[in-house]
Amino acid sequence: MLSPEILHGLRNLSLAARRAAEGFLHGAHASRRHGAGMEFSQYRPYQPGDDLRRLDWRLAARSDRYYLRESEVDTSLSIHLLLDASASMNHRDDNGLTKLDYARLLLAALAYLAQQQGDAVGLSILGPAGLRHLPPRADTRQLPRLYHALETAEAAGGFPGVETSAPLTARRQRALTVCVSDLYEKESEITTLLTKLQAVSGEVLLLHLLADNELRFSYRGAVTLRDLETGRSLQLDADEQRPAYQARLQSWLGETAKAARRRGFDYHQLNCSEPLDRAMREFLRRRNTIS
Repeated sequence: MLSPEILHGLRNLSLAARRAAEGFLHGAHASRRHGAGMEFSQYRPYQPGDDLRRLDWRLAARSDRYYLRESEVDTSLSIHLLLDASASMNHRDDNGLTKLDYARLLLAALAYLAQQQGDAVGLSILGPAGLRHLPPRADTRQLPRLYHALETAEAAGGFPGVETSAPLTARRQRALTVCVSDLYEKESEITTLLTKLQAVSGEVLLLHLLADNELRFSYRGAVTLRDLETGRSLQLDADEQRPAYQARLQSWLGETAKAARRRGFDYHQLNCSEPLDRAMREFLRRRNTIS
């Protein structure tokens, strides 16, 4: 798999998405079921109660046996991609990429995969300009729309409140919601939104982004840390504080994972320095379990 730095260095989100996803497409099985669709798949013997319109009468005339023509029917889904574009997503990892950079690559690759599966895919960006929403569509022009929205997304401010996100939960629409966020929230805004989306859409895949340098706390000596959303700063000795910081971080991550799974979310932590393959694998796994 290509590293996120190489993909980002392509400076072409469409190409990066295709390159990131192409390795999966060879081994991924399209989600299909047998039924009365358009593409012929196989014959099976007639059983009482079967639809007589699907009988192959020519075959019956030749063989004196009754067989039904079965087809393969696509089981497409609606995929709702959700991007957290709050200011904390501007955190920069040691590889030079921000969380927002990584999220752009990841969501673009997932959109590409979704289209290859025949799914209708949409995107919601929650950030400084409020809600930017592209409803799920399956037409060929949807990917360029999504790529443009991701490329022009900027991270600033805090995660919007319920008033901004209300249109997303206003009506029931069966979908797989894929949220990419660092889960930096003030008063459970992200968790509340995902809980409501789960109620109206059904499935939530939560991909929790963490920078490698915040996981390892790789800073050295005296440093000043600034909260990207509140602007507050803190001076400390990184080497001295590392053990306590890492202990508290692991405790918070454990509690966060348990709370998310308790709510029924399919929760996974992602390291922004690692390739996108794990996230794409989890996406395909979840997608195929609900097809």
